[in-house]
Amino acid sequence: MDFSTLCVHGNDCKYDNTGSVSVPIFQSATFSHPGVGLSTGYDYSRLQNPTREHLEKTLAKLENGTDAMAFSSGMAAIAAVMELFRPDSHIIASDDLYGGSIRLFRNISEKNGISFSLVNTTDIAKLESHIRPETKALFIETPTNPMMHVTDIAESARLAKSHDLLLIVDNTFLTPYYQKPLDLGADIVVHSGTKYLGGHNDTLAGFVVVKESELSEKLRFIYKTIGACLSPFDSWLIIRGLKTLAVRMDRQQESAMKISRWLMSHEKVKAVHYVGLPSHPDYEISRKQTTGFGSMISFETDSEETAKQVLSKVSIIQYAESLGGTESLITYPMLQTHADVPREEREAKGINERLLRLSVGLEHPDDLILDLSRAFEEE
Repeated sequence: MDFSTLCVHGNDCKYDNTGSVSVPIFQSATFSHPGVGLSTGYDYSRLQNPTREHLEKTLAKLENGTDAMAFSSGMAAIAAVMELFRPDSHIIASDDLYGGSIRLFRNISEKNGISFSLVNTTDIAKLESHIRPETKALFIETPTNPMMHVTDIAESARLAKSHDLLLIVDNTFLTPYYQKPLDLGADIVVHSGTKYLGGHNDTLAGFVVVKESELSEKLRFIYKTIGACLSPFDSWLIIRGLKTLAVRMDRQQESAMKISRWLMSHEKVKAVHYVGLPSHPDYEISRKQTTGFGSMISFETDSEETAKQVLSKVSIIQYAESLGGTESLITYPMLQTHADVPREEREAKGINERLLRLSVGLEHPDDLILDLSRAFEEE
């Protein structure tokens, strides 16, 4: 079955006999038992709910995994994965990560006894040099947020397996439509479902997808114990969003390519970071391991004043956090997504007062270019 068809129809079972085309929302916290020792297969919605189960089985199919778990947010999903590791474990992670992941690692996971090495995971030799006896996992985000670095997933998987490590991949930016980390050797995939999977800037959600049943059993136990599961109604919203995932991502990518080329020609733009440009240093790796480049663009303006002017003057594009929705959003990483990262560390990665991140939505690209052009104009 084609990916786009699977997005629309998802898991075959609709959990009722009414013929409802839309998956029903089972807005119930608990389920009655037919008798002692008997169950309908559902007991309590923290463990499982029919609406959420439909979503989870759909996403597992989309990622070619054995199981998927839907969480209340992307950070809840990553926090649950961290519970796989005992104190004194060591994890190597991409040094250009979403700021919320760094905040979790440094303020929660390290407090619980897990140590981290943040390295440039695009350099496999450097990645290997940081492996220690207590290293248990590699955590990579590709493309990275916000600098759009690309890590070779297959090479990372080879390295992980040679050292008996788990490979965890944040696949938020490209989704299983453009990138399938499990097929490339990853053990666990995480998503902020708030972004492209939901696609409408209206729902918080997160996912963990696994390749092996042993990991599924461990994570399902963590899942039901912590209880950060996705609600039935929010599960339905993500199911609805998934139906248009392929269509949205193709249209957004087409627009992002046009906008990134326009940005490259603008006199007030000094650098454009978009993996779909042949000039991007990781372009060939992207072509090897993905079927598309996505619609995330970061670009550096000529000054802090220009960056702030753009943020203040855009009108169609909205100055807001998040990404991946139908509306185009522009973000100031140094003040928003990476505000908790120390300035010296942040600027060393290129996340400075001139850097802006653009999530291209479904508006016509000519309107978005005109909006940016007017925002760049001096008063």
